[in-house]
Amino acid sequence: QVQPENKNTIWNREEVPEGSEFDDTWDPREQPEYQILFKQCVGTEDVFFGMSRKDPSTACCEDMVIKIKLPETKYSDITLDIQDTVLDLRTPQKKLLLHLPYRVDSKNAKARFLSEEEILEVTLRVSRMFDFINF
Repeated sequence: QVQPENKNTIWNREEVPEGSEFDDTWDPREQPEYQILFKQCVGTEDVFFGMSRKDPSTACCEDMVIKIKLPETKYSDITLDIQDTVLDLRTPQKKLLLHLPYRVDSKNAKARFLSEEEILEVTLRVSRMFDFINF
């Protein structure tokens, strides 16, 4: 059994998942539609010769692209917060709290809003242990 750091606390910090401070069950805003896509950098040596041992699985992907449909939303209304394991998006009509499937580098995230398609595209660099050996 794990002892708490302080006797007045109810639980340890390790027991509370990252991003749980954003959970709000009483928020009436609906969740937008989204897609999680994975992207990898390949060259001719990968495609034709298979020299780098890359395959189409997500284990060989370097980036995660999240496409979020935000109809009737302006760019200035979007609030986006990205942490290592959580993406938090809020607009006046929509709210998305997404626990990411892999840990990402939150400092180097990129986002762009495609106003014609009304889609927010967020590109995140996946940071896994031992990626320096695999890639």
